[in-house]
Amino acid sequence: MHKSALAVLLLAAFLPGCSRSPAPSVTVFCAQDQTYSEPFGEPFTEAAGMRVQFVFDTEAAKTIGLVNRIVAEAKNPQCDVFWNNEIAQSIFLKRQGVLQPYVSPAAADVPDGFKDKDGYWTGFGGRARVLLVNTDLVPAGEEPKSIFELTNPKWRGQVAMAYPLFGTTATHAAALFVTLGEEKAATFYRDLKANGLVVVDGNATAKDRVAEGHLKVCFTDSDDAGVAVKAGKPVKVIYPDQGTDDIGALLMPNTVCLVRNCPHPEAGKKMVDFLLSREVEGQLAKSGAVQLTLRSGADKPPEVLDYSQLKAMMVDWEQVADRLKPTAEFMQKLFVR
Repeated sequence: MHKSALAVLLLAAFLPGCSRSPAPSVTVFCAQDQTYSEPFGEPFTEAAGMRVQFVFDTEAAKTIGLVNRIVAEAKNPQCDVFWNNEIAQSIFLKRQGVLQPYVSPAAADVPDGFKDKDGYWTGFGGRARVLLVNTDLVPAGEEPKSIFELTNPKWRGQVAMAYPLFGTTATHAAALFVTLGEEKAATFYRDLKANGLVVVDGNATAKDRVAEGHLKVCFTDSDDAGVAVKAGKPVKVIYPDQGTDDIGALLMPNTVCLVRNCPHPEAGKKMVDFLLSREVEGQLAKSGAVQLTLRSGADKPPEVLDYSQLKAMMVDWEQVADRLKPTAEFMQKLFVR
């Protein structure tokens, strides 16, 4: 969909609520990739009548750098809205007291598991933790259906995973410690290591090792896996643990938050409403970000799943946030570099 067409779809939703003298701009600190997020500025401006200033950090710092800046500027906020590409750091900001609750009307049909009950953060779009399999190396029908199969000797030395102290790999580990309990989760990661797990620098590197035929399978995110599929690589995406008694695949949405005492609170609310619209979710699904949608009915490619088509791992995100530090300490000792 063209930017102007998206603006037309959203125009009716945003113009009626705009004040007669709207703020000249709204500032969005954004941890989502600039390539996929910045294009939403123009349709928002057309629909709501106010400019958008996106602020990004370096790829290396990304979410952490922006989060630290929001905390440091708490007494004089320079940001109205934080567009995060995950949840844990949004919960951290909530606990730091630097977010302002806002329950957007656009969030009414977002599943309860993906929004804060008090309105401090709300999810939209998202990535799932998936397995990517090289189809030249793994015959059809022999792909792993569960992450727990990867501790079997069949996969010895053939599985890649990003270093689990950072990003979605760290969040996935913390979620598994919450879901399985400490003993079972620790045993799982010890067994992976004993089975010759190949630890690499990031999800994209893990994807490349499999896509280029160096390894048979890897843990990665659905957006990275989608890049390999679109590039025509000999790969297959597996959403793991989808059986009746299985734990499901971890789904990690973007989150959007309103910053406490922000310069333009009403403009910030308009931006939150905009980002939580079905139209934006659909556009993220169509983009190179290949974002899953949290709600059915979004205009998305058929190969991109929505939440109702996936058995998602149901976790308490507050507990996941609590587990991040102790899980990282465990991982650092287990995977010494």
